[in-house]
Amino acid sequence: MSGNLVKKKLADGGLVFGTMHFEFASPGMARIVAGAGADFLTFDMEHSGFNFETIKQQIASARASGLVAIVNPSSGSFENVGRCLDLGAQGLKIPVVETKAQAEALVASTRYPPKGNRGAAFGVSHDDYDIGDPAATMAAANEHTLLMVKIETVKGVTNADEILSVPGIDVGFVGHTDLSVSLGIPGQFDRPEFIAARDAVVAACRKHKKAPGCFVPSPDVGHAWIDAGFRLITYSGDIWIYGAALKAGLDVLKAARTKKHAG
Repeated sequence: MSGNLVKKKLADGGLVFGTMHFEFASPGMARIVAGAGADFLTFDMEHSGFNFETIKQQIASARASGLVAIVNPSSGSFENVGRCLDLGAQGLKIPVVETKAQAEALVASTRYPPKGNRGAAFGVSHDDYDIGDPAATMAAANEHTLLMVKIETVKGVTNADEILSVPGIDVGFVGHTDLSVSLGIPGQFDRPEFIAARDAVVAACRKHKKAPGCFVPSPDVGHAWIDAGFRLITYSGDIWIYGAALKAGLDVLKAARTKKHAG
């Protein structure tokens, strides 16, 4: 089993950068993302149409491209967690984590016994189809699996200190849109109450030596959140990157032709 460069960089106090995929499942996408200089690629199963077969193929492509493959499952159920890991995910980003007990259960489901209760299957995707020594495989997986918990509700923020105190949690990830909805201010990320909630998560991460993580739609927003203490930076996603680039090009073409015809 290979190591986890993202987990190592975060443990060393560094910054890591990646993006998300919701729509595009070409086998070449991971190589494009890796060529752009990303450290990780997160595959969404919470808001997309990706199924497990697609995710398995995309994880394989990401790992072959040198990216850390992370999955955002639809929930943190034992079945979802175990299946994503067995398909080869090197990290998980679990939605709507609100209590310490929930965080503890998540850690247990991502660790093999005696540290947890992850189901044992060897010689499959997660260990590159090499049965090897099961004890060594289990120890390596326990060490290298990256676990992110999404703090994205008022209840989650209230309990952030307890959640992030749990050993085995690596990243406290602020789910900014859901958090703004939970606060009753959808999409209003400059409001003082949103910033206070966001910063409370950062403070809890720092206290318990966990890395704060976030999703940012633009470099300017990314710089602001890095300045606020965030170290795992998810820059946009395939839908918005493609849409913005296409619109920018078409706008220039249309403006030039309109100007010429008007003249």
